[in-house]
Amino acid sequence: MKKFLCLCCTILLLTTGCGKKSSVDVVKEFSSRVNDTKSYVLKGTMEIYSDEDTFTYSVEANYLKDNYYKVKLVNQTNNHEQVILRNQDGVYVITPSLNKSFKFQSEWPNNSSQSYLLKAIITDLEKDAETSMETVDSKYVIKSKVNYPNNSDLSYQKVTLDKDMNLNKVEVYNSSDALKIKVNVGSIDLKAGLSDSDFKLEDYVKEPQDNPNNNTSNSNNATSNGNNNSNDSNTNSNECKEGDKDCKPNVACDPKKEDCTEKNTTSKDKTTGVLEDIVYPLYIPSNTYLSGKDKVDTDNGERVILTFGGDKNFVLVEEVAVASNEFEIIPVYGDPLMLNDTIAALSENSLYWTSNQVSYYLAGNDLTTEEILNIAKNMNQSSSVVSGNVSNEK
Repeated sequence: MKKFLCLCCTILLLTTGCGKKSSVDVVKEFSSRVNDTKSYVLKGTMEIYSDEDTFTYSVEANYLKDNYYKVKLVNQTNNHEQVILRNQDGVYVITPSLNKSFKFQSEWPNNSSQSYLLKAIITDLEKDAETSMETVDSKYVIKSKVNYPNNSDLSYQKVTLDKDMNLNKVEVYNSSDALKIKVNVGSIDLKAGLSDSDFKLEDYVKEPQDNPNNNTSNSNNATSNGNNNSNDSNTNSNECKEGDKDCKPNVACDPKKEDCTEKNTTSKDKTTGVLEDIVYPLYIPSNTYLSGKDKVDTDNGERVILTFGGDKNFVLVEEVAVASNEFEIIPVYGDPLMLNDTIAALSENSLYWTSNQVSYYLAGNDLTTEEILNIAKNMNQSSSVVSGNVSNEK
């Protein structure tokens, strides 16, 4: 009788143990399911939390084996659409409304965590030898470290999978356990049947005749096949120094050089762009102050150049975002970056972004990447948040 009872207990324990999966088992099963797919389409929403503000995007991520990606992000507040595209030619951030794209020399998305890309999520789960897991409402919630090189405060993620290994949700937290990014997955098609023709830059190129009211001139930045021709012999350049009021800084500049080059890119919409308000940063580094404010007339309207001096010298340029008549490609030595309500172009010591129909360019050799991002994230319509003697206003 005792032997029979022991045998029953042993069977019961083995049965119970076999039904319980470890975090390693779940990650392996999830990884195997994703790696078996040749292409997928993920749709959902992403929320970015910045202090008291929440920025919500609709997200559609397309993937094709051999490292093809197309991520469509639409800001649900202002319907601002941007597309991150990676194909055989490079990495692009496209803003269809401006008929413009940045082309990056970048390893994106393989050089950082991405909360809406399955491969990036799996990489984080597999790299962390200390992953932990809990079961909540019959779903697996796996906690792992993340890798955001340009935001060291983002510390870990919680990945929620259902019992069939479908991704439900990804939450990214900072070191203080505050939720900073949340992706809710609406649907995933692991048999999407995509091909490389679904990842063409040309799909976003608007031909000049689409804008009949615009004046047209020769463009040297895009051709019908979408290749970057910024180095063609018909490209004119004028060297200028950062801070020169007659120079429009360009993120295409080599950040390791003191001089920047303004590319003669393409004709633009001639609608006069007058800034209704000058936007000042709520944050500036200590012992740094506004030392100059210039207004310069351009072919497209008005450009404002704010110069900051002190311990951390930098320049902030603002102008109304105007759509290009012909598709414009701007080369960038850096990476695409989510910046609250937009995708920015980040280089070693500069940042370019467009928000609420205003284009910004921030550059300073004295600034760290963290300081650049803090300045950009803390922009406000107030005109009295900076101090110092302002001169040279024109």
